[in-house]
Amino acid sequence: MRSLRSYGQRKRLTRCWLLVVLCATLSLSACTSLKQTLSNKACHLSPENPFDVVTIDLSRHTVELLWTDEYGAPLRTLDNALTLLQSRGDSVVALTNGGIYTRELVSLGLYVEGGKRLVPLNSGDGYGNFYLKPNGVFMIRSGRARIVESSRYDADGYVPDYALQSGPLLVLDGEIHPAFTPGSTNCRLRSGIGVDAEGRVYLAISNGAVNFYDFALLFKRTLQCDNALYLDGAISALYAPTLGREAMSGRRFATFLAVLAAE
Repeated sequence: MRSLRSYGQRKRLTRCWLLVVLCATLSLSACTSLKQTLSNKACHLSPENPFDVVTIDLSRHTVELLWTDEYGAPLRTLDNALTLLQSRGDSVVALTNGGIYTRELVSLGLYVEGGKRLVPLNSGDGYGNFYLKPNGVFMIRSGRARIVESSRYDADGYVPDYALQSGPLLVLDGEIHPAFTPGSTNCRLRSGIGVDAEGRVYLAISNGAVNFYDFALLFKRTLQCDNALYLDGAISALYAPTLGREAMSGRRFATFLAVLAAE
């Protein structure tokens, strides 16, 4: 006898068939937009702990970006990145995927590691969160952090030790991104990074699905960050043992942002 599918399974199958049928007649950009709409989740954050936040004091912590291992092979997973850091004797405070990337597991925007620009600034237009301008660059230079709008990066001649470009900017100069709408139903798991007026850095991830506006409010109102940058969405993962987040994600990523205890 054929088993009956659950309501949730039937709903997912219906969405998949709808996407296949409509994408056959739509442009690529319209199909991508539809795909995102169908994959949105109900807005719901954990009432006990809506966000996990790592506070980074750069007098006690260092921040690094990682892409490859000592042999030049892409790290690809959080577990590989953690193993590399621990093999170096580093004390890992937190580890997360380092922003939006291409299908080829290459950073979609600027990527600087150890003072070397490995991926150029991306000032192009396109569809998706990265291109929801203004987007921005998070950077570390001589133990100090800042977030700037991407269009200002080359113009101002920044030469950082580490930098990654992502988007959209959640908060810029104290103002929430103008495209964000209170009460929006575009809800996903989201991760981001912010810098406050004292130079403290905050790495945050939602425990549940949240819209961009409410996620930006976390940085602006709660964490008092004048500038904050979106890192990634539904696939984001965070390793932070002090917050009880020790499970490794098996997903493949391009780059990683590591918070280490300073020696």
